[in-house]
Amino acid sequence: MNSAVKSTLDSTANSTLGNPVHRRVASLAADELPSYVHDLAALREHAATVRAALPERVELYYAAKANPEAPLLTALSDAVDGYEVSSGGELAHVRAAVPDAPLAFGGPGKTPAEIAAAVDAGVHRWHVESEQELHRLAAVLAERPGAAVDVLLRVNLPVVTDALDAVPLAMGGRPTPFGLDPDRAEECVRLLTDGGPLGRQLRLRGVHAHLASGLAAAEQLAVAQQIVTWSAELAERTGFPLTEVNIGGGMAVDYDDPARRFDWTAFGEGLAELLDAHPGLVLRIEPGRALTAYCGWYATEVLDVKRSHGEDFVVVRGGTHHLRTPATRGHSQPFTVLPVDAWPHPWARPAVGSGRATLAGQLCTPKDVLARAATGAAGLRAGDRVLFAMAGAYAWNISHHEFLMHPRPGFHYLGG
Repeated sequence: MNSAVKSTLDSTANSTLGNPVHRRVASLAADELPSYVHDLAALREHAATVRAALPERVELYYAAKANPEAPLLTALSDAVDGYEVSSGGELAHVRAAVPDAPLAFGGPGKTPAEIAAAVDAGVHRWHVESEQELHRLAAVLAERPGAAVDVLLRVNLPVVTDALDAVPLAMGGRPTPFGLDPDRAEECVRLLTDGGPLGRQLRLRGVHAHLASGLAAAEQLAVAQQIVTWSAELAERTGFPLTEVNIGGGMAVDYDDPARRFDWTAFGEGLAELLDAHPGLVLRIEPGRALTAYCGWYATEVLDVKRSHGEDFVVVRGGTHHLRTPATRGHSQPFTVLPVDAWPHPWARPAVGSGRATLAGQLCTPKDVLARAATGAAGLRAGDRVLFAMAGAYAWNISHHEFLMHPRPGFHYLGG
């Protein structure tokens, strides 16, 4: 590393001693960027706070799809009751990372091979999405005499709320590929409770309904109330003992205002009231993004600054093939600038000359935008570092890594 640049980075690190993430990013060489930095101590603290806000009869499962990195899975192990997986690959990965943890298997397209692998791995909860899936699961169990699993029927419930129309992702309450149509739920209950072959190894425990992502606490509680009421009415009509209801995840994460977080205290209090009305019932939630988003950062370096048709653009190392979330959801990823004062080149240093700029990556597509017309980019210069926050969920693991075949980012874990 150029000595002048190293000196400036050391100075930056010394000026941010109170922030271990900033300190780590400032210590990295340019060719070590982009990098992901995860604060595991902050993750453990946040997860423990969430767990403490929930009533005793609410089980907390982590949706591994949000971020399946093994250090994060391990860091969560003391706070969560288990992990939700949605593929054979996730199953194997999570089982290796946290070998003894309870697992729930969900997802709308389970293959016969995945079903067999999950049965053999001892998955203890199944979110069954269709009648055919019931038969496939029963067929696998029939080849394993004595084996039995607990089943929740995932149902696409007709929840009545305006909130579902406003969320970024809605998986229920409308035509979707997720879960059973409500009209088929009673037939599936009958298949599992009439003494036939399906019910011998498949023990019906209740209902699963993950309907949307991006709901605030009050909206989540309103949806939970409807899910529990519908499930209790189904159980009463069909005569099966309802012991569990999974109300899913999707707790809101606000990228425009990172300080505005889901109100776990109010949510827990509301769930406690709901449980008081249903003695003996266990509720399960499966947050992903709302647990890990805040513990991860995507750190990179400004390669160039240019002006195009009256607008400033900042080009950084990496891009949305590493951090896909802003392109997928259409938002600007929040970021912090870590200035690097040294400029070791003989030519003029490009810098943002206006009050705002769009931060783009290296990809050959106009959709490779991490933050659009951002006022926080005022004065940003080539060689400065940018730290994108809230990158602990649906970031690297959902991105199109091989497009243009740039190097894989580094991964750093603090507080392990």
